[in-house]
Amino acid sequence: MMDWITGLVAQAGYAGVFVLMLAENLFPPIPSELIMPLAGFSAARGQMSLLGVVLAGVAGTLAGNVVWFELARAFGVARTKRLCAGFGRWLGITEEDLDKAQLTLRRHGPWAVFLGRMMPGIRTVISIPAGLIEMPRLAFYSLTTLGSTIWVGGLAVLGYWLEDQFGVVESWIDPFSKVFLALFVLAFAWPVVRVWMRRRA
Repeated sequence: MMDWITGLVAQAGYAGVFVLMLAENLFPPIPSELIMPLAGFSAARGQMSLLGVVLAGVAGTLAGNVVWFELARAFGVARTKRLCAGFGRWLGITEEDLDKAQLTLRRHGPWAVFLGRMMPGIRTVISIPAGLIEMPRLAFYSLTTLGSTIWVGGLAVLGYWLEDQFGVVESWIDPFSKVFLALFVLAFAWPVVRVWMRRRA
């Protein structure tokens, strides 16, 4: 995975960073914690500018969240509740869970979106309830951009600074990516296993 990311960034440049961050926010098989430091390494080597790397990363992040936010906004709460009623037990999400998420976001919406952009596991998911409660677009996009800039920029700068330690970082990034993929698969499989165990009990 490490070689694939570095190869794509090296060949496609800013477009590669954009595509990887877009994919990370649509269906996150690769975390930004891997993508942006490696893009920062490339910038430190003179292949790209650090500012360009950050702008490409933020643009890809925003584009991915636009998709989830607008889809959720168009789909609406009523249809989502019907979906939870029919399939929620398999996904581990009930109508009550959805109501709680909406209530929390209505109370702390702006801060939740802003801080959620810097929290692993929450970054993409927060866009869905934000769309369901029809958060004003200006607020959502502004806070998403601001939070993403802090997170993406921080990771890129970290990679830029650690350029001399590339070999050391490479040795722990690749195992970390494999662990992340395993946890990602388990996170999707666990609700189904839990339902199966309940039915057997």
